[in-house]
Amino acid sequence: MTDAESHAIAERELCGLVNGMAQRIAEHVRRRAVVLGLTAPQATALRELTGPMTMRELAGRMSCEPSNATFIVDRLEGRGLVERRPHPTDRRARQLVLTGPGTELRERLLELLTEDSPLAGLSTAEQRTLHRLLERAVTRP
Repeated sequence: MTDAESHAIAERELCGLVNGMAQRIAEHVRRRAVVLGLTAPQATALRELTGPMTMRELAGRMSCEPSNATFIVDRLEGRGLVERRPHPTDRRARQLVLTGPGTELRERLLELLTEDSPLAGLSTAEQRTLHRLLERAVTRP
């Protein structure tokens, strides 16, 4: 076997592992979201709303189009979990802000997401190492 063939096999196996982990995480989020009466995309939006941000910023964090994020936020807003407020420095933009009940639900969600997480079997140091390696792979030009 050539070095190129060996490298291709290793890369394929690694891609399979990353895909498998992504699927396990997505299923974990879905199961935890249901407990709180949320869809997985709604749970993802709440998880990513770490502070006031624009719809475009949220969509970037969710890896989706702004129109998809808008649909999700509309549902969260309808439940009184998120508000759209004027942006403090950009008259054309609006910021998404968690309401009191939204903040409480987000905190509960974060607790549930840590329970039996697919990453729970890794130590904190291993999680940091995995984070650094994945970040390097994702941001590599």
